[in-house]
Amino acid sequence: MSSASVPTARPSTPHLVVFANEKGGTGKSTTCVHTAVALAAQGVSAAVIDLDHRQRTVARYLENRAATASRRGIDLPAPAYSVYAGDSTAGLNEAIAQAALEASVVIIDTPGRDDPIARYAATCANTLVTPMNDSFVDFDLIGQVDPESFKVKRLSFYSELMWETRKTRAKADGTTIDWVVLRNRLHHMEARNQRRVGDALTELAKRVGFRVIPGLSERVIFRELFPSGLTLLDRGHLGELGVSHIAARQELREMIAGLALPMLGSAGQAQSAA
Repeated sequence: MSSASVPTARPSTPHLVVFANEKGGTGKSTTCVHTAVALAAQGVSAAVIDLDHRQRTVARYLENRAATASRRGIDLPAPAYSVYAGDSTAGLNEAIAQAALEASVVIIDTPGRDDPIARYAATCANTLVTPMNDSFVDFDLIGQVDPESFKVKRLSFYSELMWETRKTRAKADGTTIDWVVLRNRLHHMEARNQRRVGDALTELAKRVGFRVIPGLSERVIFRELFPSGLTLLDRGHLGELGVSHIAARQELREMIAGLALPMLGSAGQAQSAA
């Protein structure tokens, strides 16, 4: 499939955060929801657009959240949300513009597959977040390594697209895309493989210009929270928390701070959002 066209103008001026990975099962929707709720908890006006109109994971999570708030009679901070099922970039621009009427931050969750609208959304981002499991299977999305030395041999198509997009955006309107690669499931990797993946990411980051931050481990708590729409940010509504839950919340704090979203200000403010 041909690469997405690069926008030279934006339909509005929200800060656009795009969670994108063409591979599924990387924790993309989980991190998207928790980031959106963290912003809402800080009083930031945020809206989420779910581009995965088949699965609707983020939209369903937030629907469950609204239902829980109504059923329990409690106030749960939440972003506005919508699902975009169109197939045109003009339609997505319009959806972003509509969301921006009442939100200073628009967050887009993309499907875990090769999708032209998802690629276009990535080229529009101010902050592009690519969650990946800590393995060379997922690393292959952004680069290929030598099977003997594990040194980076070449960029992937996706990295080349982002590289060209960032240069074009910078020339067109002076915008710098902050590309963040989020390393999920770190603690379930054998130490030597984890180090090899880390070294490859560091090498590729220097060539392409993304940032690498730690993400979330594989924890049952995230899957268990989906039916209620609750997040680890909802202290007081989760019942008794175990040690693993507390550790997961700390990971979440560090992840939100690492995203360095400008509307959350300092790292301390980002930590307080959790």
